[in-house]
Amino acid sequence: MGERAPAFSLPDQSGQTVSLAGFRGRRVLVYFYPKADTPGCTTQACGLRDVLGDVGGTAVVGISPDPPERQAAFDKKYTLGFPLLSDEDHSVAEAYGVWVERSMYGRKFMGIERSAFLVGPDGALEQVWYKVAPAATASNLLKALAAS
Repeated sequence: MGERAPAFSLPDQSGQTVSLAGFRGRRVLVYFYPKADTPGCTTQACGLRDVLGDVGGTAVVGISPDPPERQAAFDKKYTLGFPLLSDEDHSVAEAYGVWVERSMYGRKFMGIERSAFLVGPDGALEQVWYKVAPAATASNLLKALAAS
């Protein structure tokens, strides 16, 4: 830990550009998920939505390869209330090391490894969770904040 989180600027669900630098001075949980409105991703996003009142000034930002329109529909359907960023060319996922070869039903393909990164107020990584279970993302965040 302690290394600088890769910078990014991506469109959110409403088409506004959101960058990591915009969160300077506060913590932000940056989490990557494979596809909006799928069962695991919904569990993960709704879990984070449900703890937003318990994380103080910590921001939450989700990133997937979905286009902004799909992110907007996901946000609206579940009233998530935090930025969902569109990384359609997966360049940010690559910078974070979470664009990896995956396999499903014996078929190999490139995709997102569900992961979460707690970035400190100074832009440095404080906690990293690779291959995180959808339901564990919110509890991992709460534990990390309680411990700091």
